[in-house]
Amino acid sequence: MSFPEPDPYYEVRQYFGVVQEIRHEGGPVAGAPLLKAAAGVVIRNPFAGGYAADLSPLTKASASLGTALGARAAALLDGRPVEGYGKGGIAGINGEQDHVVACITTVFGDAFREAVGGGRAWISSATKTASAGAQLDIPLAFKDELYVRSHYDAVTIAVPDAPRPDELLIVVAVSSRGRIHHRVGGLSRDEAIAKLAG
Repeated sequence: MSFPEPDPYYEVRQYFGVVQEIRHEGGPVAGAPLLKAAAGVVIRNPFAGGYAADLSPLTKASASLGTALGARAAALLDGRPVEGYGKGGIAGINGEQDHVVACITTVFGDAFREAVGGGRAWISSATKTASAGAQLDIPLAFKDELYVRSHYDAVTIAVPDAPRPDELLIVVAVSSRGRIHHRVGGLSRDEAIAKLAG
């Protein structure tokens, strides 16, 4: 399968993708499983090893990152529509957290939304600075209304050889439905869709 490539400004070392398929959480087997997936890219950090006041070069072309990763993540759901989404990343230890944040601002987020079929809710995120192999929990929420509790979730990723000290690991995550056996009330997915339609 062919996917869009990010702007050449981002020097890509590797891509990765993970999928988790959940059938039940101790109760009855669900009619439709929950698929959670993450797609990520490891890129060179041009600002590693020093402080720079202007990080705009990381942001300027980041729509291309959002498009590339969104297409890869959506494909991992095997034809199911995206209902939940999130984003995040890790800066290697010669970088800083804001280097990741600069890559996943609204410029990135709007392109990511479009690549996964749209979304009206803001995209939750998690970023940090850490060594290769560190875990990152990417928060998920319903793509059209933040307050749909059934879709509050997370995807945990860890890449054994990334990010290296002078790299950035940028990740998006998606889900195909709400949690299996969700039963804590609040605004439902269907109510949220009806509210938006009305």
